[in-house]
Amino acid sequence: MLYYFFTWLNKHYDVSGARLFEYNSFRTAMAVLFSLIIATVYGRKVINILRKKQIGETVRDLGLQGEQQKKGTPTMGGIIIILAIIVPTLLFADLDKAYIRLMLLCTIWLGVIGFLDDYFKLRARKKALAEGKGYTKKDRDGLAGVTKIIGQVGLGIIIGLTLYNNNNVVVERELTGTETVRSTLEKGERVARDSNIITRNVNGVERRFAEVKTPITTIPFVKTHEFNYSRIISWIGPGADKYTWIVYVIIVTFIITAVSNGANITDGLDGLATGVSAIIGAGLGIFIFVSGNYVLADYLNIMYIPNLSELLIFVGALVGACVGFLWYNTYPAQVFMGDTGSLALGGIIASLAIIVRKELLIPIFCGVFLIENLSVMIQVGYFKYTKKKYGEGRRIFLMSPLHHHYQKKGFHENKIAVRFWIVTILLVVASIITLKIR
Repeated sequence: MLYYFFTWLNKHYDVSGARLFEYNSFRTAMAVLFSLIIATVYGRKVINILRKKQIGETVRDLGLQGEQQKKGTPTMGGIIIILAIIVPTLLFADLDKAYIRLMLLCTIWLGVIGFLDDYFKLRARKKALAEGKGYTKKDRDGLAGVTKIIGQVGLGIIIGLTLYNNNNVVVERELTGTETVRSTLEKGERVARDSNIITRNVNGVERRFAEVKTPITTIPFVKTHEFNYSRIISWIGPGADKYTWIVYVIIVTFIITAVSNGANITDGLDGLATGVSAIIGAGLGIFIFVSGNYVLADYLNIMYIPNLSELLIFVGALVGACVGFLWYNTYPAQVFMGDTGSLALGGIIASLAIIVRKELLIPIFCGVFLIENLSVMIQVGYFKYTKKKYGEGRRIFLMSPLHHHYQKKGFHENKIAVRFWIVTILLVVASIITLKIR
């Protein structure tokens, strides 16, 4: 909103300083600053409200070090993160951009799902306490698993269809000689705007570009690093590319659901999911910066994505919100984000990766989420297999998710969280290196 106001001032009155709002770098810095202020200053007020409303964490006895100290700690702190993301984005971003609208939708959509899940868990706990019952697994009943999946799938379908069909979601393709736009199209691709041919003078050479709608992504570590999703169904025969949208939507939906749940599972130690998300968000910010800047994209020989750089404001708010929330969420945590925050953070990271067309890098820079997810799947699968085969369930890990395995081994949770942060930094750096290693 401030973006529109100062743009209007500069256009009509040439007010000194108003032009600053034309620069993404300035607005990104302001988004980081405002999100930090909201998360730290107003975060304290939210924590006090949660404590006053007795919205505290209930802890089962799992034999983990320090777990009973967490009892009663306010949860649903993800509200702080969501507010610290949405408010600066509304203030400083160009809300006319399709990418910004999608990310706001993603944040609110998954935030609401997580909020309802946390709310129903707390309501069940209060009901059990009012009836004089002890703590049982049922006291943690939130939204049914199927309901959460339906919500995540619904968001995935909306994002997938929007990215596939919206004419503002394009990539630029260079035209050589007398080549026309249509002569360069591959299967599954189409012209976004017939008349939108861009001419640029690069080092004294005139080059022509066209905006093309294409279901394309980036393959890491490969010289021919672009992959069109229509190839997945090309074996069906002629005309199969018209069904590419179905494949694309399914893949987008799977990624959003998987990463969202991965972040949710990772949120089991003070500061763990928050710190990991902040680091991943910063890494995605670098991808957005280079892919949304024509000069850098041309130098690195990666696809240039018009209108992408506006997402830097959103990413700045995301990183600032996570860092600000860490003020209260690091050991010993004064607040937990709950599903309200973890589901939203996972969905945001997945959506950003898809928009910047780096979804195939998710197993690398989201390696911590992936390992946490796999540890649960392996543990449950092996337990069921051995119980069926030997009549007694056996375990690979002392406890899953993986961070609890290390707790059982005697590591302090603060050390586990920080080491997972370090691993995430290494994975993000490795992902960034793929821009040059092909």
